Amino acid sequence: MQTVIHLVSGDVTEQKTALTIAKNLLDDETGSIDDVAVVVQADGMKAIKTGQESEEQVRALLDDGVSFKACSNTLEMMDLDESDLVEGVEAVPEGAVEVTRLETEGYAYMRP
Repeated sequence: MQTVIHLVSGDVTEQKTALTIAKNLLDDETGSIDDVAVVVQADGMKAIKTGQESEEQVRALLDDGVSFKACSNTLEMMDLDESDLVEGVEAVPEGAVEVTRLETEGYAYMRP
């Protein structure tokens, strides 16, 4: 199974919840989870910026194989560059399109 987590909130609690869900999916003992992706848009971008409280957790999830995809439209709107993000986060042209693409590939959708 594959899961995409859609992170759009600037609320720190929701951001922590999204990252915890990603970790819990990886830790699933049944071995049924093949892939976890986190698509980040809007104020959710704060969770994957360098220098944030969540940076260490994002790095650990990246190291464990979770893919993080940042919406380029949001980056532009917030006047951010990929270099402002935790290393390893991939920019995608449009976050909503990426979520939709992943869903059509069989990913289950989750939003905290």
